[in-house]
Amino acid sequence: MKKKKLYLQILFLLFLIIGTFLILRSQPKFRADSGMVFGTIYQITYQSNEELKDEIEKELQKVDFSLSPFNKESVITKVNQNEPVILDTMFTYVFNLAKLVSAETNGAFDITVAPLVNAWGFGFKHDIHPDPLTIDSLRSLIGFNKIRLEESSTNHTNGAQIVKDNPNIMLDCSAIAKGYGVDVVARLLDKKGIKNYMVNIGGEVVMKGKNPKMNLWRIGINKPVEDSLSISQDLQTILQLSNKGLATSGNYRNFYYKDGKRYAHTIDPRTGYPVQHSILSATVIAKDCAHADAYATSFMVMGLDSAKAFCKRHPEIDAYFICAGEGDGFETYYTDGMKKWIVNNK
Repeated sequence: MKKKKLYLQILFLLFLIIGTFLILRSQPKFRADSGMVFGTIYQITYQSNEELKDEIEKELQKVDFSLSPFNKESVITKVNQNEPVILDTMFTYVFNLAKLVSAETNGAFDITVAPLVNAWGFGFKHDIHPDPLTIDSLRSLIGFNKIRLEESSTNHTNGAQIVKDNPNIMLDCSAIAKGYGVDVVARLLDKKGIKNYMVNIGGEVVMKGKNPKMNLWRIGINKPVEDSLSISQDLQTILQLSNKGLATSGNYRNFYYKDGKRYAHTIDPRTGYPVQHSILSATVIAKDCAHADAYATSFMVMGLDSAKAFCKRHPEIDAYFICAGEGDGFETYYTDGMKKWIVNNK
């Protein structure tokens, strides 16, 4: 009797193993696509029977054609050059979101900062190192309230158009466009019914479902060491999450030295100068990557105390800050909501 029972148990286990194997074999395989976009690398892993690289790149090309100031034919380039242009839905969505974040952060985030970013040598144009008179002059062109969308109907254009208080105002959506591009690809995958994927464009990420090992996706936050070539991969912490957008902004890779002084690429639109406070990197988790991207940049401008206060008013946003400590050390601060995502913390 015992032998018969044992035999049935073994037989059941065998059927279970075979059934599991057949189910796994019937599941779509995970695919990995990569390439270059927006001057950086994209990496996309997704579970699908269908190869989607061509469709993914078409979507990314649409974002580039709309929002890249490096593309001479893009919508934003024509807006900057005051040429007639029909604004597409991508541009208007990002423009409206940018205005909203600007208002929420009291101007810490501002897509009109382009002339200052260019003047300091970090933008799509490279001028000489600016003097105080130049900065004061350029600040007259900065301010999210100096631009707006208005309905228009002329011989050249129909629909909404950008209206500037000064024709020399220029827009730069670099602090939100990568995150938005991630969201665009994520929406494509959602429309295809794909449940498990990770979209990564230059460190701006959306993760959904599970990874190829059927666990939640993991992503590391780099230690903010001076690394302009992005060689160092030392991690400060590892996060495990899904169904969220994540973005990191930092001053430890994009900077230069002049006359012995270090100049970081994050420019405060309100002062005209590179930020000098203690935050080295800000990582934000939000409902989508465009919001995370914009808030991460905002926090780098705001400084730790203001960023902490903002997060307390917006508990739907989780943030992890790495700040300069004593000597070469680091200090960290993270919101209560971030704790549930942290796998390990150093």
